[in-house]
Amino acid sequence: MSKNQGKIIQIMGVVVDVEFDDDSLPEIYEALTVERGQQTITLEVAQHLDQQTVRTISLQNTDGLHRGQVVTATGAPISVPVGEDTQGRMFNVVGEPIDGREIAKSAKRAPIHRQPPTLTEQSNKTEILETGIKVIDLIAPLTKGGKAGLFAGAGVGKTVLIQELINNIAKFHSGNSVFAGVGERTREGNDLYYEMKDAGVLDKTSLVFDQLVSLFELNLILSLIAHFESALESGLSLG
Repeated sequence: MSKNQGKIIQIMGVVVDVEFDDDSLPEIYEALTVERGQQTITLEVAQHLDQQTVRTISLQNTDGLHRGQVVTATGAPISVPVGEDTQGRMFNVVGEPIDGREIAKSAKRAPIHRQPPTLTEQSNKTEILETGIKVIDLIAPLTKGGKAGLFAGAGVGKTVLIQELINNIAKFHSGNSVFAGVGERTREGNDLYYEMKDAGVLDKTSLVFDQLVSLFELNLILSLIAHFESALESGLSLG
């Protein structure tokens, strides 16, 4: 077996244990790949069980994988496309396009695990982010670089409000937005995509959709945000 390859010894849902040689154990957070027909499944090393075995988390469904299957260590963490090439595009949790179009080979990529920005790169000022929605700006203003939550029942307009914020950020601030659809929100992906396209703001929006909330998706979203101009100073997290 090749020095950078191991084999699956146990599968428990999305948790996959992989055995390697003593001198080739992958690092924590390193990406591993395994072939399933025409599809490549990505695993991320989460734990060293012993000197030969790692416990990994699969970012995709593990149906079809089996014990003894060959796994390849990439020698690097998971990386995703970032920057202008992601605008107007729709991705899954591993950064693969799911809108029927290929991503340019020249697209800039960045690892989802890296050092946080230094204090000198961050703004310590508290500024109001003008959304253009009067009731928000007057009664519940949002701060640049802050976080906000929308809590309400189904069908009352949470997604519509987020769409309006995306539209206003693009038109009035020439800003970029990243929309993450998780779980049941994946059903809204098609409608959201075409609504953004009709509104003329799709080229200022990156969309990420997945069935489960995961740190992988959060890291992917942060990777996308961090590579947009001024994101560190004026970003807003809205859920």
